[in-house]
Amino acid sequence: MIETTIHDSVLELRMNRPPVNALDPTLVAALREHLEKAPCESARGIVLSGQQGMFSAGLDVPFLLTLDRDGMREYWRGFFALCATLARSPVPVTAAITGHSPAGGAVLALFCDYRVMARGPFRIGLNEVQVGLTVPDCIQMALRRVVGPYRAERLLVAGRMLTGEEALEAGFVDELAPVDETVTRAVHWMHELLALPPRAMLATRAMARADLAAVFEDLDALPVEDFLDGWFGEETQSVLQALVAKLKSGGRNGKPG
Repeated sequence: MIETTIHDSVLELRMNRPPVNALDPTLVAALREHLEKAPCESARGIVLSGQQGMFSAGLDVPFLLTLDRDGMREYWRGFFALCATLARSPVPVTAAITGHSPAGGAVLALFCDYRVMARGPFRIGLNEVQVGLTVPDCIQMALRRVVGPYRAERLLVAGRMLTGEEALEAGFVDELAPVDETVTRAVHWMHELLALPPRAMLATRAMARADLAAVFEDLDALPVEDFLDGWFGEETQSVLQALVAKLKSGGRNGKPG
C-alpha cells in the first residue's frame, strides 16, 4: 500500500492502492504511520508520490458510504490526524503530484512544503462542492495560505479543478515536470533545501509553518461533528449516491471526494 524508496537522505513514500489511490482508512493510517516513522529513521526529507497518471483520487467514497456515523467519525478523525502529521512534520515534505489529484488528494499536497505536478491532461483542486461536500475551514486555511484568500474563495466555492498550467499560475503548485520526472524534480528540490545550514533552515521553516501547525494542535477541537452533519445530510447523500452509481457504470471522471 505504501512503497518506500531511499534517495540518499530523502525517503519517497509512494501510494500504491490500485486503481486510484483512494483514501480509505487503511491507506490513511499507513500514510500517517510512515510519515511519523520517517524522521525517527534518519530521513531528513520526505517525498510523497503516487503512480503515473494518478496521485490520489481522494476519499474512497463508495466505501465511506457504507459506514454509519460512528464509523465516519473515526475515519474523519483519522484523516484530520494525517493532515496534522503533515502540517507538523519536523522534516520537509514534498508532494510529487504524479497525475490527477482531486479533493482529498489535493489536500495531501497542500499540507506539504512544496508541490511538483506532472504536465499533461491532469487536474488538481478541492472539488468537494461539486460532490455535495463542504470543505472544513482547517483545510480551507491550507489553501488560503498557498494561493491567497480571494483566489481560494473562488476555487472553493466553485469546486473548480485546475489544469497543471492553471495550478502553477495560481500558486497551487510550485513547478511542473514531465510525468516521468515528477519524482526526480521533487527529490532534487528537497536535496537543494537540505543542502542549506540545517539548524537555520529548520528553525525558519518551523516559524513559517507555525500557523498551519497551530490549527491542528488540538484534534478534538476540529469540526468533525459539523462535517458529519453535512455528510449525512439529504443533499450530500443524494449527490454522493449518484456519483457512486456513475462510477460503477464506468463513468469515472475525476470527481471523487
